[in-house]
Amino acid sequence: MKLFRKISAISTTVGLLFLPLVTKAVSLDTTLGLSNGNVGASTGLGTQDVRQTIGKIINVALSLLGVIVLVIIIYGGFLWMTAGGNDEKVGEAKKWIFGGIIGLVIILSAYAIASFVISNLVTATTGQ
Repeated sequence: MKLFRKISAISTTVGLLFLPLVTKAVSLDTTLGLSNGNVGASTGLGTQDVRQTIGKIINVALSLLGVIVLVIIIYGGFLWMTAGGNDEKVGEAKKWIFGGIIGLVIILSAYAIASFVISNLVTATTGQ
């Protein structure tokens, strides 16, 4: 079970590192021919740009991750409040809270680093 937790934590972290790369595509210029609206209108799927739709989906996913972190921290606080002075339960509660804070820091720093790198790459390659 511990191996599964480690594998899922590593894969989640790696996945979160690449999420900002996809959301940055929303701000690129529309020279790829995806925003002409003809395909969406003829198929009945809508006329919004595909990259904008993907960016919105990823923003919702990041919002859900933030909610999950908030729930983890609240759960840790609940464990602490109901520990009744038991040092083992207080230690477990501190681990939950600390894990939630570390997760939040990882999510925010991964987004900030990837956003910075991608914006500088776009500026360096396109001159905009």
